[in-house]
Amino acid sequence: MRAEFESAVAPYRRELLVHCYRMLGSPHDAEDLLQETLLRAWRAADSYDSSRASLRTWLYRIATNACLNALESRASRPLPSGIGERFDDPDAAFAPGFEVPWLVPLPTDPAAAAVERSQLRLALVAALQLLPARQRAALILCEALDLPAAEAAEALGMTTAAVNSALQRARARLAQVGVDPDAEAPPPEEQRAVVERYVAAFERADVAALTALLADDVVLEMPPMWNWYAGPANYAGFMDRVYRTRGSDWRTVPLWGNGEAGFAAYAGGTLHTVQLLTVSAGLVARTSVFQHPDVFDLFDLPPQLR
Repeated sequence: MRAEFESAVAPYRRELLVHCYRMLGSPHDAEDLLQETLLRAWRAADSYDSSRASLRTWLYRIATNACLNALESRASRPLPSGIGERFDDPDAAFAPGFEVPWLVPLPTDPAAAAVERSQLRLALVAALQLLPARQRAALILCEALDLPAAEAAEALGMTTAAVNSALQRARARLAQVGVDPDAEAPPPEEQRAVVERYVAAFERADVAALTALLADDVVLEMPPMWNWYAGPANYAGFMDRVYRTRGSDWRTVPLWGNGEAGFAAYAGGTLHTVQLLTVSAGLVARTSVFQHPDVFDLFDLPPQLR
């Protein structure tokens, strides 16, 4: 019986993990909730009725409610640009925000399906964290599963009218922060080509070449610091500061997170940051810089490059 259950749910493990991650903004929390979902499903297996819902839909309902329960006692995980004031001085002192549980990136495979890569875009996951939990759940269920509002309402213990209202408010909030939930991530080869040009300029400390690759509305942020910057001029000013204070001996290791290309940056051979770049129309639209041991462990990065 257990073996049959494991075999039946195995095809859905990855997408359920992605679902929990989009709800919670943390790979570790998502893994915990995935395990809780499978345990709940195993205990309730005898009550599953295939005539009422597919196994996939049933598992998503369990996962969504497990996430909603978890969010009752956990804060959402935003990024600095979603909740903090923009910094206009690239030389401003760093403002630590260790009191905030920031969004944590999820390592991904560039060969993953386009749907998964699009749903995991860093800006989208960060924007989802700005929504109330049930708005977030309604939007994800109706998108990921293409559930009718009536079925989403049943899964969430809401009325159909309430789900439709939640969807309307959720989409309005995402539009307000400039995020299209239906947008598709660029193909991996397109992303990597832009990031490789960025990395080449980054490693030779060529700020002018870096700036030439930036979109006009580019955002640079670096949780757990509150500091975040917008526009090529401030971005360039901050990179000048980086090379001025940390030197120009940088090496990189390519990686992928949230369906987006990036790299691990090593200063003088020592691991410094994980940087994920959002590519749009051949330019860098966002750079999210993470400097935390938990993130380094997630990407299995060596502390030193020989």
